[in-house]
Amino acid sequence: MTEKEIQLLGFEREGYSDFDRDFHYYVYDVVHGFSLISNSNDEVGEDGKWFVEIFNTEPAIRFTEFGEVQALINLLQSRIVKDKQ
Repeated sequence: MTEKEIQLLGFEREGYSDFDRDFHYYVYDVVHGFSLISNSNDEVGEDGKWFVEIFNTEPAIRFTEFGEVQALINLLQSRIVKDKQ
């Protein structure tokens, strides 16, 4: 997956400066307490590939294909229970 594809999926960029390095990664908050997170730009290999994981799971649950992440987001969004008012 490319950085551009992650952006197209609606992920928000988060950036940090930490001593001698600057880096960024992307986050998609599905609902409070359930997020998807990408690797950071300083973890991208020579192939330029990015991945997305479900935040804070052990072991990690990782996705590397745009279509899979898009389908996951669509499925999760369609199952969110809206408050009845």
